[in-house]
Amino acid sequence: MQEQTQPHSAPPRLADFPRRGTDTIRFADCDPQGHVNHAKFATYMETSRAAIIRDPTHPLLVEGATSVMVRLEINYLRELHYPGTVEIGSAVNEIGRSSFVFSHALYRGDGQCAATGRVTMVLIDRAMRRSRRLPPELIERLKALQMLATP
Repeated sequence: MQEQTQPHSAPPRLADFPRRGTDTIRFADCDPQGHVNHAKFATYMETSRAAIIRDPTHPLLVEGATSVMVRLEINYLRELHYPGTVEIGSAVNEIGRSSFVFSHALYRGDGQCAATGRVTMVLIDRAMRRSRRLPPELIERLKALQMLATP
């Protein structure tokens, strides 16, 4: 895979994300080409997102509701390799009536951005299985997770 950068904008800096975490690159994450399989990039982003949603101090949980992913976009910029770790930056990018969008970026051990992604989540009523309006207290918690600086 040839190393690429996004043509229109530089990737965000890890320091710009309000939430940062690390995941281990496992041997099982690799494909026959010798690099991390593209599907695992989504798993690394999910690791960070799930930790944010279920954070014991400021969870993004609403009684009687759950958040479901309705859209996933990933821009692959560089390869990831085993062994190693991946740094994950996460932020809330947009807040809608019943949805919110996470922005993620994955960074290699050398600090280079390997991928960026966006994930749209919709809050749904657990019983009715239909979208519901984001409550004000959730909106406030989401606002606290917005990017720290404009990349």
